[in-house]
Amino acid sequence: MQKLDERRGAYYYIHVPAAVVAKMPEQKRTRLLCTVDGSISYRCGLNHMGDGDFFIILSTKNLKTLGKQAGDTVSFVLTRDDNPLGVEMPEVLEALLAQDEDALAAYNRLTDGKKRSLIYYVARFKDIDKQVKAATDFLSGRVVPGRKAV
Repeated sequence: MQKLDERRGAYYYIHVPAAVVAKMPEQKRTRLLCTVDGSISYRCGLNHMGDGDFFIILSTKNLKTLGKQAGDTVSFVLTRDDNPLGVEMPEVLEALLAQDEDALAAYNRLTDGKKRSLIYYVARFKDIDKQVKAATDFLSGRVVPGRKAV
């Protein structure tokens, strides 16, 4: 396990060789479950190293749970995540998509990455009314997380 330099985000990561990724069903787009040292499991995706290889981010929280630091050796097992988005959809968003044809059409036009962004954005809010507003604003294009509203 290593740590990226500050310019690249200073994330802790696990290196995954390109040869391993080439054997995966959707190669670099495969959503994964990563089990580290047999004690923690989490959903993840692959990130480019820039040299043909890939990496998986290991959160600081998981690092502390493992009692590890940069440079330590970890064992890990990667398995394909059967959920193509790699995240659970909030009930509010599920209900909205089941009831609103326009929202469903807009959702279906999104890439998997944008769908994940929508799910994370909606899940930030605890209040159901705010979740509905967040979802409808996102799907209508009125708001894009990380950008100022227009």
